[in-house]
Amino acid sequence: MDSFPKSFPAQHQDSQPGIELQMMPQPVYIKDGYNKITDRLKDKVAVITGGDSGIGKAVSFAFSKQGAKVNIVCTEKEKCDAEETKKEIELEGGTCDIYYGDVKDEQFCISVIEGVIKKYATIDVLVNNAAVQYPQQKIEDITTQQMKETFETNIFSYFYFTKAAMKYLKKGSSIINTSSITAFKGSKDLIDYSATKGAIASFTRSLATNLADKGIRVNAVAPGPIWTPLIVSSFDSTKVSQFGTDNPMKRAGQPVEVAGAYVFLASYDASYITGQTIHVNGGEIING
Repeated sequence: MDSFPKSFPAQHQDSQPGIELQMMPQPVYIKDGYNKITDRLKDKVAVITGGDSGIGKAVSFAFSKQGAKVNIVCTEKEKCDAEETKKEIELEGGTCDIYYGDVKDEQFCISVIEGVIKKYATIDVLVNNAAVQYPQQKIEDITTQQMKETFETNIFSYFYFTKAAMKYLKKGSSIINTSSITAFKGSKDLIDYSATKGAIASFTRSLATNLADKGIRVNAVAPGPIWTPLIVSSFDSTKVSQFGTDNPMKRAGQPVEVAGAYVFLASYDASYITGQTIHVNGGEIING
């Protein structure tokens, strides 16, 4: 744990959601002692939106290590990260397919699900993870265009993918949604983003209740400050250099430290857990 960085060089990327290969240092998505191979997800088919980098990459790699067949979804501008993720998974003997497109487009989301079904005939785990965030100091500065992009990416896409997958999900399947600490604590500069993450928390609880009698579990993970491309593409270089230093553990988390929560929720070990949120945030007490 002490080997993870406690601070980061000042840096900034101009385009959301950021490119992992351009970050210094690059996020840690794999580390000895984490996500040891136990075949907890052997032969399961997983769809992971935003699976090219950051938390999504760590989840993709962790799922693959546990025996899952991974399908990641991202935009063309993230192709360099996606291809690197695919290469690294395949070097470890895993299976990874990439679907490029816009998660704000419902027809694209449907086409991804149909593509996975065409190849594997099933979907066992859906991870709704793709997100963008655009800090603004005043609510008046949040344009309608920004609101639409944030809500359509961060919450509409969760509905699109879930709706498309429903006719293929079965008893024992798992839906995992990425919420955020901001859903529970708020964020003065991320008002619209925090609103979407709060919506995800409610979406998770409501959908879990709706699907309980079908044996389909729905849970969420709410990360705190995690070192991902979204950080360097959202904040100025000064804020990036101070990122994550104000929590009880005095450092940002790494994607590899979050991925295990997704593996657990996707596995049979979590068979009696639905409608819940796991908080991975370095010691911030939520609803304590």
